[in-house]
Amino acid sequence: MLASSAGSLGQPWPAAPAVGHDVPATAVVDSGKSWAKRYRRWLRLTDAAIVAIAVAAAYAVQLEAGEPTLTQGGAGGSYLAVSVAILLVWVLALEVHRTREETVLGIGSEEYKRVLDATLGVFGGIAITVILLGIDVVRGHFALALPAGALLLLFNRWQWRAWLNRQRLFGHYLSKVIVVGEPADVEYVIRQFGKVSGAAYEVVGAALPAGYTESHLQISAERVPVLCDVDSVAGKVAETGANAVVVAGPLRGGTRSIRQLGWALEGTRAGLVLASSLTDVAGPRIHWRPVEGLPLMHVELPRFTGYKHTLKRLVDIVASAAALLVLSPLLCALAWIIVRDSKGPVFFRQERVGLNGERFKMVKFRSMVTTAEQDLAALLDLNEGAGLLFKLKHDPRITPCGRWLRKYSLDELPQFWNVLKGDMSLVGPRPQLPGEVAGYEGDVSRRLLIKPGITGLWQINGRSNLGWDESVRWDLYYVENWSLTGDIMILWRTLRVILHPVGAY
Repeated sequence: MLASSAGSLGQPWPAAPAVGHDVPATAVVDSGKSWAKRYRRWLRLTDAAIVAIAVAAAYAVQLEAGEPTLTQGGAGGSYLAVSVAILLVWVLALEVHRTREETVLGIGSEEYKRVLDATLGVFGGIAITVILLGIDVVRGHFALALPAGALLLLFNRWQWRAWLNRQRLFGHYLSKVIVVGEPADVEYVIRQFGKVSGAAYEVVGAALPAGYTESHLQISAERVPVLCDVDSVAGKVAETGANAVVVAGPLRGGTRSIRQLGWALEGTRAGLVLASSLTDVAGPRIHWRPVEGLPLMHVELPRFTGYKHTLKRLVDIVASAAALLVLSPLLCALAWIIVRDSKGPVFFRQERVGLNGERFKMVKFRSMVTTAEQDLAALLDLNEGAGLLFKLKHDPRITPCGRWLRKYSLDELPQFWNVLKGDMSLVGPRPQLPGEVAGYEGDVSRRLLIKPGITGLWQINGRSNLGWDESVRWDLYYVENWSLTGDIMILWRTLRVILHPVGAY
Protein backbone atom coordinates (compact mmCIF):
# COMPACT_ATOMS: atom_id res chain seq x y z
CA MET A 1 0.00 0.00 0.00
CA LEU A 2 1.19 3.50 -0.71
CA ALA A 3 0.75 5.36 2.52
CA SER A 4 2.56 7.93 4.56
CA SER A 5 1.10 6.66 7.84
CA ALA A 6 3.73 5.79 10.39
CA GLY A 7 4.31 2.18 11.16
CA SER A 8 2.73 0.83 8.02
CA LEU A 9 5.98 -0.48 6.63
CA GLY A 10 6.79 -2.50 9.71
CA GLN A 11 3.35 -3.84 10.57
CA PRO A 12 3.67 -7.60 11.08
CA TRP A 13 0.39 -8.53 9.51
CA PRO A 14 -0.10 -11.57 7.28
CA ALA A 15 0.96 -11.04 3.69
CA ALA A 16 0.29 -12.66 0.37
CA PRO A 17 2.68 -15.09 -1.32
CA ALA A 18 6.12 -13.70 -2.08
CA VAL A 19 6.43 -11.57 -5.18
CA GLY A 20 9.89 -11.25 -6.64
CA HIS A 21 11.09 -8.24 -8.53
CA ASP A 22 11.96 -10.45 -11.49
CA VAL A 23 8.82 -11.20 -13.51
CA PRO A 24 8.21 -13.11 -16.72
CA ALA A 25 9.38 -11.26 -19.80
CA THR A 26 5.89 -11.36 -21.24
CA ALA A 27 4.27 -9.78 -18.20
CA VAL A 28 2.59 -6.43 -18.61
CA VAL A 29 3.10 -4.32 -15.52
CA ASP A 30 0.13 -2.00 -15.06
CA SER A 31 0.82 1.47 -13.74
CA GLY A 32 -0.33 2.12 -10.19
CA LYS A 33 -2.99 4.72 -10.88
CA SER A 34 -4.66 2.94 -13.80
CA TRP A 35 -4.93 -0.47 -12.16
CA ALA A 36 -6.16 1.02 -8.89
CA LYS A 37 -8.90 2.95 -10.68
CA ARG A 38 -10.15 -0.14 -12.50
CA TYR A 39 -9.88 -2.28 -9.39
CA ARG A 40 -11.89 0.21 -7.31
CA ARG A 41 -14.56 0.35 -10.01
CA TRP A 42 -15.07 -3.42 -9.83
CA LEU A 43 -15.10 -3.33 -6.03
CA ARG A 44 -17.73 -0.58 -6.09
CA LEU A 45 -19.97 -2.58 -8.44
CA THR A 46 -19.70 -5.88 -6.54
CA ASP A 47 -20.14 -4.17 -3.16
CA ALA A 48 -23.31 -2.46 -4.36
CA ALA A 49 -24.65 -5.73 -5.77
CA ILE A 50 -24.05 -7.54 -2.47
CA VAL A 51 -25.72 -4.80 -0.42
CA ALA A 52 -28.69 -4.81 -2.79
CA ILE A 53 -29.05 -8.59 -2.50
CA ALA A 54 -28.84 -8.52 1.32
CA VAL A 55 -31.41 -5.73 1.66
CA ALA A 56 -33.72 -7.29 -0.96
CA ALA A 57 -33.59 -10.63 0.84
CA ALA A 58 -34.50 -8.96 4.14
CA TYR A 59 -37.37 -7.12 2.44
CA ALA A 60 -38.65 -10.35 0.86
CA VAL A 61 -38.60 -12.15 4.21
CA GLN A 62 -40.44 -9.28 5.88
CA LEU A 63 -42.98 -9.21 3.05
CA GLU A 64 -43.53 -12.94 3.36
CA ALA A 65 -44.17 -12.45 7.08
CA GLY A 66 -46.99 -10.08 6.19
CA GLU A 67 -45.37 -6.91 7.56
CA PRO A 68 -44.81 -4.68 4.51
CA THR A 69 -45.45 -1.42 6.39
CA LEU A 70 -43.89 0.45 9.24
CA THR A 71 -45.80 2.27 11.93
CA GLN A 72 -44.96 5.41 13.81
CA GLY A 73 -47.62 6.68 16.11
CA GLY A 74 -50.29 4.89 14.11
CA ALA A 75 -49.25 6.23 10.71
CA GLY A 76 -48.33 3.76 8.00
CA GLY A 77 -45.04 3.94 6.15
CA SER A 78 -43.55 2.11 3.22
CA TYR A 79 -41.21 -0.71 4.20
CA LEU A 80 -39.92 -0.66 0.63
CA ALA A 81 -38.91 2.99 0.97
CA VAL A 82 -37.04 2.25 4.19
CA SER A 83 -35.28 -0.70 2.54
CA VAL A 84 -34.15 1.50 -0.34
CA ALA A 85 -32.95 4.13 2.13
CA ILE A 86 -30.92 1.51 4.02
CA LEU A 87 -29.40 0.31 0.75
CA LEU A 88 -28.34 3.83 -0.27
CA VAL A 89 -26.96 4.70 3.18
CA TRP A 90 -25.03 1.41 3.33
CA VAL A 91 -23.44 1.97 -0.09
CA LEU A 92 -22.63 5.57 0.87
CA ALA A 93 -21.08 4.42 4.17
CA LEU A 94 -18.70 2.12 2.31
CA GLU A 95 -17.61 5.14 0.29
CA VAL A 96 -17.36 7.52 3.26
CA HIS A 97 -15.26 5.03 5.24
CA ARG A 98 -12.84 4.90 2.28
CA THR A 99 -13.02 1.13 2.03
CA ARG A 100 -11.67 1.28 -1.52
CA GLU A 101 -8.78 3.66 -0.88
CA GLU A 102 -5.61 2.65 -2.72
CA THR A 103 -3.59 2.72 0.51
CA VAL A 104 -5.53 -0.22 2.00
CA LEU A 105 -6.00 -2.42 -1.06
CA GLY A 106 -4.23 -5.75 -1.24
CA ILE A 107 -2.53 -5.95 2.16
CA GLY A 108 -3.24 -5.99 5.87
CA SER A 109 -6.52 -5.93 7.74
CA GLU A 110 -7.40 -2.25 7.41
CA GLU A 111 -9.57 -2.80 4.31
CA TYR A 112 -11.64 -5.44 6.13
CA LYS A 113 -11.87 -3.29 9.26
CA ARG A 114 -13.24 -0.36 7.28
CA VAL A 115 -15.88 -2.56 5.65
CA LEU A 116 -16.98 -3.81 9.08
CA ASP A 117 -16.92 -0.32 10.60
CA ALA A 118 -19.08 1.03 7.77
CA THR A 119 -21.59 -1.82 8.09
CA LEU A 120 -21.82 -1.69 11.88
CA GLY A 121 -22.10 2.10 11.75
CA VAL A 122 -25.09 1.91 9.41
CA PHE A 123 -26.97 -0.56 11.55
CA GLY A 124 -26.02 1.25 14.74
CA GLY A 125 -27.59 4.35 13.25
CA ILE A 126 -30.69 2.36 12.28
CA ALA A 127 -31.02 1.04 15.83
CA ILE A 128 -30.84 4.55 17.29
CA THR A 129 -33.39 5.81 14.74
CA VAL A 130 -35.79 2.97 15.57
CA ILE A 131 -35.59 3.77 19.29
CA LEU A 132 -35.91 7.55 18.95
CA LEU A 133 -38.72 7.56 16.36
CA GLY A 134 -40.58 4.55 17.68
CA ILE A 135 -40.57 2.87 14.27
CA ASP A 136 -41.96 -0.63 14.43
CA VAL A 137 -40.50 -3.62 12.60
CA VAL A 138 -37.04 -3.47 11.08
CA ARG A 139 -36.23 -6.91 12.38
CA GLY A 140 -35.61 -8.42 8.96
CA HIS A 141 -32.67 -6.16 8.31
CA PHE A 142 -31.02 -6.88 11.65
CA ALA A 143 -31.68 -10.62 11.47
CA LEU A 144 -30.69 -11.13 7.83
CA ALA A 145 -29.27 -8.11 6.01
CA LEU A 146 -26.66 -7.22 8.64
CA PRO A 147 -24.98 -10.62 9.17
CA ALA A 148 -25.41 -11.81 5.58
CA GLY A 149 -24.32 -8.52 4.07
CA ALA A 150 -21.28 -8.19 6.33
CA LEU A 151 -20.09 -11.73 5.64
CA LEU A 152 -20.66 -11.44 1.89
CA LEU A 153 -18.85 -8.11 1.73
CA LEU A 154 -15.86 -9.56 3.57
CA PHE A 155 -15.88 -12.64 1.35
CA ASN A 156 -16.10 -10.43 -1.74
CA ARG A 157 -13.08 -8.39 -0.64
CA TRP A 158 -11.14 -11.56 0.20
CA GLN A 159 -11.90 -13.02 -3.24
CA TRP A 160 -10.83 -9.84 -5.01
CA ARG A 161 -7.64 -9.72 -2.93
CA ALA A 162 -6.84 -13.34 -3.77
CA TRP A 163 -7.31 -12.51 -7.46
CA LEU A 164 -5.12 -9.42 -7.13
CA ASN A 165 -2.32 -11.36 -5.45
CA ARG A 166 -2.44 -14.04 -8.15
CA GLN A 167 -2.11 -11.32 -10.79
CA ARG A 168 0.84 -9.81 -8.95
CA LEU A 169 2.70 -13.11 -9.02
CA PHE A 170 2.98 -12.58 -12.79
CA GLY A 171 4.00 -8.93 -12.57
CA HIS A 172 0.60 -7.30 -13.02
CA TYR A 173 -0.86 -4.54 -10.83
CA LEU A 174 2.46 -3.55 -9.25
CA SER A 175 3.31 -0.21 -7.68
CA LYS A 176 6.74 0.97 -8.85
CA VAL A 177 8.79 2.86 -6.28
CA ILE A 178 12.16 4.57 -5.97
CA VAL A 179 13.64 4.29 -2.48
CA VAL A 180 15.60 7.32 -1.26
CA GLY A 181 18.00 7.67 1.67
CA GLU A 182 21.21 6.43 3.24
CA PRO A 183 22.30 2.97 2.00
CA ALA A 184 21.51 1.24 5.31
CA ASP A 185 18.02 2.78 5.45
CA VAL A 186 17.34 1.93 1.81
CA GLU A 187 18.39 -1.68 2.36
CA TYR A 188 16.15 -2.00 5.43
CA VAL A 189 13.07 -0.68 3.64
CA ILE A 190 13.61 -2.89 0.58
CA ARG A 191 14.01 -5.93 2.83
CA GLN A 192 10.75 -5.03 4.56
CA PHE A 193 9.03 -4.78 1.18
CA GLY A 194 10.22 -8.32 0.52
CA LYS A 195 8.63 -9.53 3.75
CA VAL A 196 5.34 -7.73 3.11
CA SER A 197 5.05 -8.87 -0.47
CA GLY A 198 1.30 -8.37 -0.61
CA ALA A 199 2.09 -4.68 -0.99
CA ALA A 200 3.40 -5.59 -4.45
CA TYR A 201 6.02 -2.90 -4.55
CA GLU A 202 8.40 -3.16 -7.46
CA VAL A 203 11.55 -1.32 -6.46
CA VAL A 204 12.85 0.11 -9.72
CA GLY A 205 15.88 1.71 -8.14
CA ALA A 206 17.45 3.66 -5.31
CA ALA A 207 18.63 7.24 -4.88
CA LEU A 208 21.50 7.86 -2.46
CA PRO A 209 22.98 11.10 -1.09
CA ALA A 210 25.61 12.84 -3.21
CA GLY A 211 29.05 11.35 -2.83
CA TYR A 212 28.15 7.67 -3.09
CA THR A 213 29.62 5.99 -6.15
CA GLU A 214 27.89 2.59 -5.98
CA SER A 215 26.07 1.59 -9.16
CA HIS A 216 24.06 -1.12 -7.38
CA LEU A 217 23.03 -2.16 -3.89
CA GLN A 218 23.33 -5.87 -3.19
CA ILE A 219 20.35 -6.85 -1.05
CA SER A 220 20.25 -10.59 -0.41
CA ALA A 221 20.23 -12.16 -3.88
CA GLU A 222 18.96 -9.00 -5.57
CA ARG A 223 20.90 -6.16 -7.18
CA VAL A 224 19.03 -2.87 -6.94
CA PRO A 225 20.32 -0.18 -9.34
CA VAL A 226 21.34 3.19 -7.92
CA LEU A 227 19.64 5.60 -10.33
CA CYS A 228 20.89 8.96 -9.12
CA ASP A 229 21.50 11.11 -6.08
CA VAL A 230 18.65 12.37 -3.91
CA ASP A 231 18.47 15.81 -5.53
CA SER A 232 17.89 14.31 -8.99
CA VAL A 233 15.26 11.72 -8.12
CA ALA A 234 12.30 13.68 -9.55
CA GLY A 235 13.80 13.43 -13.02
CA LYS A 236 13.93 9.65 -12.75
CA VAL A 237 10.22 9.33 -11.92
CA ALA A 238 9.02 9.77 -15.50
CA GLU A 239 11.92 7.74 -16.86
CA THR A 240 11.12 4.71 -14.67
CA GLY A 241 7.34 5.15 -14.48
CA ALA A 242 7.52 5.20 -10.67
CA ASN A 243 4.27 5.64 -8.78
CA ALA A 244 5.93 6.76 -5.55
CA VAL A 245 9.18 7.90 -3.98
CA VAL A 246 9.84 6.31 -0.60
CA VAL A 247 12.03 8.24 1.84
CA ALA A 248 13.66 5.44 3.82
CA GLY A 249 15.06 7.55 6.65
CA PRO A 250 16.42 10.96 7.64
CA LEU A 251 17.97 12.89 4.77
CA ARG A 252 21.12 14.94 5.18
CA GLY A 253 19.27 18.19 4.63
CA GLY A 254 16.66 17.33 7.26
CA THR A 255 13.03 18.32 6.80
CA ARG A 256 13.99 20.96 4.24
CA SER A 257 15.25 18.21 1.91
CA ILE A 258 11.95 16.36 2.26
CA ARG A 259 9.98 19.53 1.47
CA GLN A 260 12.14 20.20 -1.57
CA LEU A 261 11.66 16.62 -2.73
CA GLY A 262 7.90 17.05 -2.42
CA TRP A 263 8.05 20.26 -4.44
CA ALA A 264 10.15 18.55 -7.10
CA LEU A 265 7.54 15.79 -7.41
CA GLU A 266 4.74 18.30 -8.08
CA GLY A 267 3.34 17.73 -11.53
CA THR A 268 4.44 14.12 -11.61
CA ARG A 269 2.20 11.13 -10.99
CA ALA A 270 4.32 9.98 -8.06
CA GLY A 271 3.38 10.19 -4.42
CA LEU A 272 5.76 10.84 -1.53
CA VAL A 273 5.99 8.15 1.17
CA LEU A 274 7.83 8.58 4.45
CA ALA A 275 8.97 5.36 6.09
CA SER A 276 8.79 5.64 9.86
CA SER A 277 11.24 3.87 12.14
CA LEU A 278 8.32 3.16 14.47
CA THR A 279 7.40 -0.49 13.96
CA ASP A 280 4.92 -2.97 15.43
CA VAL A 281 2.38 -0.25 16.29
CA ALA A 282 -1.03 -0.53 14.60
CA GLY A 283 -2.56 2.44 12.81
CA PRO A 284 -5.51 3.02 15.22
CA ARG A 285 -3.01 3.79 18.02
CA ILE A 286 -1.31 6.52 15.98
CA HIS A 287 -2.69 10.06 15.75
CA TRP A 288 -1.14 13.08 14.03
CA ARG A 289 -1.57 16.50 15.65
CA PRO A 290 0.12 19.44 13.94
CA VAL A 291 1.39 22.25 16.15
CA GLU A 292 2.45 25.38 14.26
CA GLY A 293 3.46 23.34 11.22
CA LEU A 294 5.21 20.69 13.31
CA PRO A 295 3.52 17.28 12.82
CA LEU A 296 3.49 15.49 16.18
CA MET A 297 2.82 11.78 16.18
CA HIS A 298 0.91 10.65 19.26
CA VAL A 299 1.09 6.95 20.07
CA GLU A 300 -1.63 5.68 22.40
CA LEU A 301 -0.37 3.40 25.13
CA PRO A 302 -2.01 -0.04 25.24
CA ARG A 303 -4.80 -0.46 27.79
CA PHE A 304 -5.60 -3.71 29.52
CA THR A 305 -8.89 -2.80 31.21
CA GLY A 306 -12.03 -1.00 30.14
CA TYR A 307 -15.08 -1.46 27.97
CA LYS A 308 -13.19 -3.11 25.11
CA HIS A 309 -12.10 -5.95 27.36
CA THR A 310 -15.62 -6.29 28.80
CA LEU A 311 -17.06 -6.50 25.29
CA LYS A 312 -14.39 -9.02 24.30
CA ARG A 313 -15.42 -11.20 27.24
CA LEU A 314 -19.11 -11.00 26.27
CA VAL A 315 -18.24 -12.06 22.72
CA ASP A 316 -16.18 -14.95 24.11
CA ILE A 317 -19.08 -16.19 26.27
CA VAL A 318 -21.70 -16.04 23.52
CA ALA A 319 -19.46 -17.46 20.78
CA SER A 320 -17.99 -20.30 22.87
CA ALA A 321 -21.40 -21.37 24.17
CA ALA A 322 -22.80 -21.35 20.64
CA ALA A 323 -19.79 -23.27 19.31
CA LEU A 324 -20.08 -25.98 21.96
CA LEU A 325 -23.78 -26.37 21.19
CA VAL A 326 -23.46 -26.41 17.40
CA LEU A 327 -20.34 -28.59 17.36
CA SER A 328 -21.58 -31.12 19.94
CA PRO A 329 -22.29 -33.85 17.31
CA LEU A 330 -18.78 -33.40 15.86
CA LEU A 331 -17.23 -33.43 19.34
CA CYS A 332 -18.98 -36.71 20.13
CA ALA A 333 -17.85 -38.24 16.84
CA LEU A 334 -14.23 -37.19 17.41
CA ALA A 335 -14.33 -38.59 20.94
CA TRP A 336 -15.49 -41.95 19.56
CA ILE A 337 -12.70 -41.95 16.94
CA ILE A 338 -10.06 -41.22 19.59
CA VAL A 339 -11.27 -44.08 21.80
CA ARG A 340 -11.19 -46.46 18.85
CA ASP A 341 -7.74 -45.29 17.72
CA SER A 342 -5.68 -45.83 20.88
CA LYS A 343 -5.94 -46.61 24.56
CA GLY A 344 -6.33 -43.76 26.95
CA PRO A 345 -8.67 -40.90 27.85
CA VAL A 346 -10.48 -38.80 25.26
CA PHE A 347 -9.23 -35.51 26.67
CA PHE A 348 -5.75 -34.28 27.47
CA ARG A 349 -5.47 -31.73 30.27
CA GLN A 350 -2.31 -29.73 30.65
CA GLU A 351 -1.36 -26.88 32.94
CA ARG A 352 -0.88 -23.60 31.10
CA VAL A 353 -0.21 -20.03 32.20
CA GLY A 354 -2.86 -17.45 31.48
CA LEU A 355 -3.75 -13.86 32.32
CA ASN A 356 -1.33 -12.27 34.81
CA GLY A 357 0.47 -15.56 35.34
CA GLU A 358 -2.55 -17.48 36.66
CA ARG A 359 -2.40 -21.19 35.92
CA PHE A 360 -5.27 -23.23 34.52
CA LYS A 361 -5.93 -26.63 33.01
CA MET A 362 -6.23 -26.39 29.23
CA VAL A 363 -8.40 -29.08 27.64
CA LYS A 364 -7.65 -30.64 24.26
CA PHE A 365 -8.54 -33.85 22.49
CA ARG A 366 -5.77 -36.35 23.18
CA SER A 367 -3.51 -36.61 20.13
CA MET A 368 -0.54 -38.39 21.71
CA VAL A 369 0.12 -41.64 23.53
CA THR A 370 -0.60 -41.59 27.25
CA THR A 371 3.14 -41.68 28.10
CA ALA A 372 3.92 -38.55 26.06
CA GLU A 373 5.10 -36.50 29.04
CA GLN A 374 7.48 -39.22 30.23
CA ASP A 375 8.83 -39.80 26.70
CA LEU A 376 9.67 -36.13 26.17
CA ALA A 377 13.09 -36.27 27.86
CA ALA A 378 14.34 -38.84 25.34
CA LEU A 379 13.38 -36.54 22.44
CA LEU A 380 14.85 -33.23 23.62
CA ASP A 381 18.02 -33.72 21.56
CA LEU A 382 15.85 -33.93 18.42
CA ASN A 383 14.12 -30.61 19.11
CA GLU A 384 13.54 -28.65 15.87
CA GLY A 385 12.16 -25.61 17.66
CA ALA A 386 14.05 -22.52 18.76
CA GLY A 387 14.25 -20.78 22.10
CA LEU A 388 11.94 -22.34 24.67
CA LEU A 389 9.74 -24.09 22.09
CA PHE A 390 9.86 -27.86 21.62
CA LYS A 391 8.84 -28.83 18.09
CA LEU A 392 9.37 -32.10 16.27
CA LYS A 393 7.75 -32.51 12.87
CA HIS A 394 7.64 -36.30 13.02
CA ASP A 395 7.01 -36.70 16.74
CA PRO A 396 6.71 -40.45 17.46
CA ARG A 397 4.40 -39.75 20.40
CA ILE A 398 1.57 -38.59 18.13
CA THR A 399 -1.09 -41.21 17.37
CA PRO A 400 -2.33 -41.82 13.79
CA CYS A 401 -5.62 -40.17 14.64
CA GLY A 402 -3.81 -37.40 16.52
CA ARG A 403 -1.77 -36.41 13.48
CA TRP A 404 -4.98 -35.84 11.53
CA LEU A 405 -6.58 -33.97 14.43
CA ARG A 406 -3.57 -31.67 14.72
CA LYS A 407 -3.36 -31.01 11.00
CA TYR A 408 -6.85 -29.49 10.98
CA SER A 409 -6.67 -28.10 14.56
CA LEU A 410 -9.57 -30.32 15.61
CA ASP A 411 -7.73 -31.28 18.79
CA GLU A 412 -8.23 -27.70 19.99
CA LEU A 413 -12.05 -27.67 19.80
CA PRO A 414 -12.51 -28.54 23.52
CA GLN A 415 -10.75 -25.27 24.34
CA PHE A 416 -14.10 -23.55 23.76
CA TRP A 417 -14.82 -24.84 27.28
CA ASN A 418 -11.78 -22.93 28.57
CA VAL A 419 -13.08 -19.84 26.80
CA LEU A 420 -16.53 -20.22 28.35
CA LYS A 421 -14.98 -20.61 31.82
CA GLY A 422 -12.89 -17.49 31.33
CA ASP A 423 -9.43 -19.08 31.29
CA MET A 424 -8.90 -18.27 27.62
CA SER A 425 -10.25 -16.07 24.84
CA LEU A 426 -11.19 -16.88 21.26
CA VAL A 427 -8.23 -14.82 20.05
CA GLY A 428 -5.03 -14.11 21.93
CA PRO A 429 -1.38 -15.08 22.40
CA ARG A 430 -0.35 -18.74 22.34
CA PRO A 431 -1.12 -20.51 25.67
CA GLN A 432 2.18 -20.87 27.51
CA LEU A 433 3.61 -23.81 29.44
CA PRO A 434 4.93 -23.08 32.97
CA GLY A 435 8.40 -24.19 31.87
CA GLU A 436 8.37 -21.68 29.02
CA VAL A 437 7.24 -18.85 31.30
CA ALA A 438 9.99 -19.69 33.80
CA GLY A 439 12.55 -19.03 31.07
CA TYR A 440 11.11 -15.68 29.99
CA GLU A 441 13.55 -12.80 29.68
CA GLY A 442 12.96 -9.12 29.04
CA ASP A 443 9.68 -8.12 27.41
CA VAL A 444 8.43 -11.64 26.68
CA SER A 445 6.38 -11.67 29.91
CA ARG A 446 4.07 -9.06 28.35
CA ARG A 447 2.42 -12.02 26.64
CA LEU A 448 0.64 -12.59 29.96
CA LEU A 449 -1.08 -9.19 30.03
CA ILE A 450 -4.13 -10.60 28.23
CA LYS A 451 -5.77 -14.02 28.08
CA PRO A 452 -4.30 -16.64 25.76
CA GLY A 453 -6.40 -17.58 22.75
CA ILE A 454 -7.54 -20.62 20.81
CA THR A 455 -6.19 -18.83 17.76
CA GLY A 456 -4.10 -15.76 17.13
CA LEU A 457 -1.58 -14.15 14.83
CA TRP A 458 0.82 -17.03 15.48
CA GLN A 459 -1.85 -19.47 14.27
CA ILE A 460 -2.39 -17.79 10.90
CA ASN A 461 1.28 -17.05 10.25
CA GLY A 462 3.01 -20.39 10.20
CA ARG A 463 1.99 -22.13 13.43
CA SER A 464 4.67 -24.73 14.19
CA ASN A 465 6.89 -23.35 11.42
CA LEU A 466 7.47 -20.19 13.45
CA GLY A 467 10.70 -19.78 15.36
CA TRP A 468 10.83 -18.54 18.94
CA ASP A 469 11.54 -14.90 18.07
CA GLU A 470 8.80 -14.80 15.42
CA SER A 471 6.28 -16.38 17.79
CA VAL A 472 7.09 -13.84 20.49
CA ARG A 473 6.88 -10.94 18.04
CA TRP A 474 3.44 -11.94 16.78
CA ASP A 475 2.13 -12.39 20.33
CA LEU A 476 3.51 -9.07 21.58
CA TYR A 477 2.13 -7.29 18.53
CA TYR A 478 -1.31 -8.68 19.34
CA VAL A 479 -1.06 -7.75 23.03
CA GLU A 480 -0.22 -4.14 22.14
CA ASN A 481 -2.62 -3.63 19.22
CA TRP A 482 -5.61 -5.97 19.48
CA SER A 483 -9.10 -4.80 18.55
CA LEU A 484 -12.50 -6.45 18.12
CA THR A 485 -12.49 -5.93 14.38
CA GLY A 486 -8.96 -7.32 14.28
CA ASP A 487 -10.17 -10.38 16.19
CA ILE A 488 -12.88 -10.94 13.61
CA MET A 489 -10.27 -10.80 10.85
CA ILE A 490 -8.07 -13.31 12.67
CA LEU A 491 -11.01 -15.70 13.14
CA TRP A 492 -11.86 -15.32 9.44
CA ARG A 493 -8.30 -16.15 8.41
CA THR A 494 -8.16 -19.03 10.88
CA LEU A 495 -10.91 -20.77 8.93
CA ARG A 496 -8.78 -20.50 5.80
CA VAL A 497 -5.73 -21.89 7.63
CA ILE A 498 -7.75 -24.84 8.92
CA LEU A 499 -8.98 -25.66 5.42
CA HIS A 500 -5.50 -25.24 3.94
CA PRO A 501 -3.20 -26.20 6.83
CA VAL A 502 0.43 -25.10 6.76
CA GLY A 503 2.86 -25.68 9.62
CA ALA A 504 0.51 -27.89 11.65
CA TYR A 505 2.11 -30.92 13.29
